[in-house]
Amino acid sequence: MPTAYSAGNDRASDAKARPALRIGSFAIDPPVLLAPMSGVTDPPFRRLARRLGAPAVVSEMIASREALRESRVTLNRLKAERDERPRIVQLAGHDPAAVAEAVRFCLDLGADAIDLNFGCPAKKVTNKECGSALMREPDRAAAIMEAAVEAAAPHGAPVTAKMRTGWAADARNAPEIARRAEAVGIAALTVHGRTRDQKYAGAADWRFIREVKQAVSIPVTANGDVVDAASLDACLAQSGADAVMIGRGAYGRPWIVGQAAQYMRTGRWPDDPPPSVVADLTIEHYEAMLSHYGRHRGLRHARKHLSWSLKAARDRDGRGLPGAAALRDRLMREEDPAAVIRLLREAFARLEGAGAPDRRGDVDRLGAREAA
Repeated sequence: MPTAYSAGNDRASDAKARPALRIGSFAIDPPVLLAPMSGVTDPPFRRLARRLGAPAVVSEMIASREALRESRVTLNRLKAERDERPRIVQLAGHDPAAVAEAVRFCLDLGADAIDLNFGCPAKKVTNKECGSALMREPDRAAAIMEAAVEAAAPHGAPVTAKMRTGWAADARNAPEIARRAEAVGIAALTVHGRTRDQKYAGAADWRFIREVKQAVSIPVTANGDVVDAASLDACLAQSGADAVMIGRGAYGRPWIVGQAAQYMRTGRWPDDPPPSVVADLTIEHYEAMLSHYGRHRGLRHARKHLSWSLKAARDRDGRGLPGAAALRDRLMREEDPAAVIRLLREAFARLEGAGAPDRRGDVDRLGAREAA
């Protein structure tokens, strides 16, 4: 991975030649997206990722029944910026009728596309027979997809689906579900290269995603373990996928999807921003969360992001933040936003090092959209 002060990464890659990912009337160009992640890809994070160059982002997963209750939390998750196009909302559910109603509700609120979650491995989701649990019920999964497509049709909105390779190593049925998805009108698919039993252990099996790609004619996006230029190239080469989706690689690095997009345009992976810029971005995101959620909830939501930022921070020689563990413990307990900001400024200033050049303008260059 390039450090904050590296010269960048020029590689011979076929990623540059990838055509746009087309979902309905929308073209995602270059074909790289920020993955939906519960508790992570909220409006403040999506807004920051977009500003830093992400071509497309997906909302947090929303349970269909929660959407229908129109709770304040759900409505907050559905909020989108005016330039967040396409506005893709991910839904999870077990009942086809409830999912269909939630699809209509989200589209009426301004969503451009719906993504159905058949991949979440969390017990609180699978215990309700949602998420990746539906890979054990292909008939129900197909019924949910068909109901969602029918509900979206009057709006002219595409419906996509995201899944895993299967429930377990001896039940990798993603190609079967993909064929059924295409048959009922699903516009595109994303496959995370692990089974539900793996959760996030081991390595994503990009080669198995190729079996899904070969089973259908609709676009397939590969997801799992893409963190830099080398892994992006390997993922595309092994999977044969039309696009890449980046999830946990964005923890503490909201700029990574923008880096991947620039790499796909130019063949060059941009430098990571230096500590002074990372400080600005971390504080910008922190303040946005406080504004979005309110101080009390915002403080709690921000803590994991602060921890990831500290873990990802590197100096010009690729070294991590000295005393990061102690600082992280202090930030997890701190209730005063001004104190949090002061501690972050001080920590990243130490990391930047005496005499290091001021490169705060790099954030604007990182987010600049270059012509293909």
